[in-house]
Amino acid sequence: MAQIFGPGADTVARGVLAGIAAAPFAFVAFCYALASSPHVTDEGVTVTQPVPFSHEHHVGGLGIDCRFCHNGVETSPVAAVPPTETCMNCHSQIWTHAAMLEPVRQSLASGDPIHWRQVNRLPDYVYFDHSVHIAKGVGCTTCHGEVERMPLMRQSAPLTMQWCLDCHRNPAPNLRDLGEVFATDWRAPADQDERGKRLMVEYHIHVDNLTDCSVCHR
Repeated sequence: MAQIFGPGADTVARGVLAGIAAAPFAFVAFCYALASSPHVTDEGVTVTQPVPFSHEHHVGGLGIDCRFCHNGVETSPVAAVPPTETCMNCHSQIWTHAAMLEPVRQSLASGDPIHWRQVNRLPDYVYFDHSVHIAKGVGCTTCHGEVERMPLMRQSAPLTMQWCLDCHRNPAPNLRDLGEVFATDWRAPADQDERGKRLMVEYHIHVDNLTDCSVCHR
């Protein structure tokens, strides 16, 4: 009588059953990996703007302070984007006829603001206050990356819930002296762990409640 199943049939059957059992776990792992990937978080994505504003040139080259354009960052939840008049403070004197600045000139003439596209986007159900983070010694580059090296602005961090929670559970590695908050060339010193813990005490940062839902979801 002919044999229906070959010698390896049992091994194949076991492999298929093991694959079926593992499939749900693999699917969940894939979903987690996809959710944290740049494809979903937009980390590293450069956003096209109506005017190709270069932080590399203005910040890295000319040394313009963040607060010159983002003047709400110390007092408001929103950092704010500069009005057209801020741009024209300089560009009424230099590069006045540059083709790339035509949208700026049109905005000034018409009174219609430039429609900048937001680069670092959080869901509507997430509350983030720039002024609080600045007051507690969290520097701009901690979240926005090395903007002084960006010809065009891109999202530097994943901005996921886990990324935020990691800092809220242990903010010490990201804390600076207040005089260094806007320094784009800041690098954590060798004694950052010790310094960060000291700054947590000095800034009255208590991590016990920093992961409460109401801190970010209001």
